[in-house]
Amino acid sequence: MARTAHEVDALFDALLALPDDPRRGLYAAMRHAAIGGGKRLRPLLVVAACDLFKVDRPQALRVAVAIECVHVYSLIHDDLPCMDDDDLRRGKPTVHKAFDEATAVLAGDALQTLAFEILSDPETHPDPFVRIELVAELARAAGPAGMVGGQMMDIVAESETFDLPTTTRLQQLKTGALIGFCLEAGGVMGHVSPAGRTALRGYARDIGLAFQIADDLLDATGDESVAGKALGKDAEAGKATFVSLLGEERARTQAGMLVDQAIAHLAAFGSEAELLRQLARYIVERDR
Repeated sequence: MARTAHEVDALFDALLALPDDPRRGLYAAMRHAAIGGGKRLRPLLVVAACDLFKVDRPQALRVAVAIECVHVYSLIHDDLPCMDDDDLRRGKPTVHKAFDEATAVLAGDALQTLAFEILSDPETHPDPFVRIELVAELARAAGPAGMVGGQMMDIVAESETFDLPTTTRLQQLKTGALIGFCLEAGGVMGHVSPAGRTALRGYARDIGLAFQIADDLLDATGDESVAGKALGKDAEAGKATFVSLLGEERARTQAGMLVDQAIAHLAAFGSEAELLRQLARYIVERDR
C-alpha cells in the first residue's frame, strides 16, 4: 500500500505540474486534493487485479491514477457546502476551505476529465479497443448508473426512510461501482473476456459492501483524529446505515461473511491473488 501510494503521488506530481499562468490556482487545488493522504485502496485494487494477468506495472499505475482522479473529484464535490459541507478530508482542510468554493468545483471537474484523458492515452495501453473499454467502464461506474446515481440516492436518504435493500442498492452504486471498476480494469487490461471476469465481479461486489459496512461502523464508533475526517454525520442527518438497520454486532458479522465470500471468489487463482485476499481482510480491519 505504501509503495503504491508513493507511485500514485509521483504520477500525480508529474501530471499536475504547476503552470506559470492564471490556471496555477486550479492546479494547486488539484494537487492539494490528490497528492498525499488517503488509503489509495482503489489504486491498489487496480494494481492487484492487473497483477493477476501480468500487466506491466507502469500501465497498471496509469489506470490506478485514473480511478483515483474520479475518487478524489467525488470527495471534493462531496465536501462542498451544497453537499456534506465538511471542513476536513484526509487530515487536512477540504479544497473549498483551503482555496474557495468555485476553485473546488473546477478542481473536481478537472480531475474527472483528467481520468479519461489518462485512459484514452496510448501510453496506458497500445490496444485502442482496451482503452475504449476502460473509458466506457469507468464512465458507467462513475455516472448516473453508478457513483453519481448513488450520491443522489444518498441525498434523498436525508428526507426519506430507506429499508435495507434500498440502502444496499445505494451503497452498491455510490461506493461499489468504482470498486467494481478496479477489478474489471484488471481483466480488461489483461485481455480477459467479459465472461472470464465473473469471479472478479463477485469479489468486487462483496468487498464493496463490506467496505461500506466497515465505513458505517467507523462513522458510528471510530476516532476522528485517526480517520482524518468528521464522523457521525450520517446519524446526525438521520440517514439509514447498515449499523442503524442491522445493529453493530450483526453489521460486523455481515462484513466478515462478505469478506469470506469475496475470498472464495478467488479460489481459481493461486498465490498471484494473495494481495487481493489480504485487501479483503484489511477492508474490515482498518481504523480509517
